[in-house]
Amino acid sequence: MGERTNIMITGVSSYLGRRIAEQLLQRSGYKVIGLDGEKPSEEIKGLDFIQADIRNPLIAELLRTENIEIVCHLGFIESEHPSEPTFDFNVMGTMKLFGACAEAGVQRILFKSHTWVYGALPNHSAFLAEDQPLGGSRVTGSGRDLLEIEGLCNRFRKQSPETTLTILRFAPIIGLNADTPMTRFLKDSFAPILLGFDPMMQVIHEDDVVVAIVQAVHSDSNGTINIAAEGVLPLIRLLGLVGKLPLPVPHFVPYCRSKWFGNLTTMSHWPIEPDHLRYSCVADINKMYTELQFTPRYTAEEALREFAGIRRMSGYPTRSTSLSYDEERLRDTIERRRRDKVRSADSPMKPAERG
Repeated sequence: MGERTNIMITGVSSYLGRRIAEQLLQRSGYKVIGLDGEKPSEEIKGLDFIQADIRNPLIAELLRTENIEIVCHLGFIESEHPSEPTFDFNVMGTMKLFGACAEAGVQRILFKSHTWVYGALPNHSAFLAEDQPLGGSRVTGSGRDLLEIEGLCNRFRKQSPETTLTILRFAPIIGLNADTPMTRFLKDSFAPILLGFDPMMQVIHEDDVVVAIVQAVHSDSNGTINIAAEGVLPLIRLLGLVGKLPLPVPHFVPYCRSKWFGNLTTMSHWPIEPDHLRYSCVADINKMYTELQFTPRYTAEEALREFAGIRRMSGYPTRSTSLSYDEERLRDTIERRRRDKVRSADSPMKPAERG
């Protein structure tokens, strides 16, 4: 690559796209072009924004004209239920974008995926490596589309070996601005659990998602990499950290579609697929450390405690509640700063290089 790297971010008008663009624009040597069908709600200083759909047949010409070297593909529509419009944008749009990248000679593509593409199955090993066959559910629109895209990625690697394709599979994202199945599950007054099951779970803080993607852009990482916070927690422990009351139900209830259980089986009551409340889906994150050279700042417990604290403060906080949250937040901040100092002493790399 030359002195200046030209990067295109699709889905730049999303919260995550905006933050990643802002982080890259703060670094020297990058020109960032944002692509989205809708304009950003807030101005992103320094961003070269182009309003266009990823399915536009002129995308390849645009990539060539702007001499784009890296495409960070974040354009994805989250959906609870499968639908043709979301499939057309997510899957067909990604296929067209990848084809345009190959035609225009783009050197690298980064794609954000999810560890739940592995699925939650009773015969899974304790930790799922990146080469684990994908057995995710196709019940939700997002789950179906991600599985289709990952299959597309495998075919693209064979057909266009000259283009480096990196897939970052993130654990469920936690944060104030994150609208994910996990945050919706934890925002409800009660959290349904299945009697007799307490699966192990992973999460990652939304800030660490931003830093991990920026780190991937900055590095020469290749292939597929699982990314999750340090710490694996049983579901009951996870709910306890955020102060949620578990609502035990027989395990067959969420799988029923009868008139007796119709109201309980809607996705609004089950934002997390029932299989993930029954069996564990824990990703091996060794490649995150060794290949991406990335260590999340927040542990799983710290991310969940912060999420719970912010949720408490958004209601009707009392003075004691405010002081308690402030103490918890400062305790976790001190612990993170201690870890950062230890890592800085152990590694010759600069903090920005470590993510």
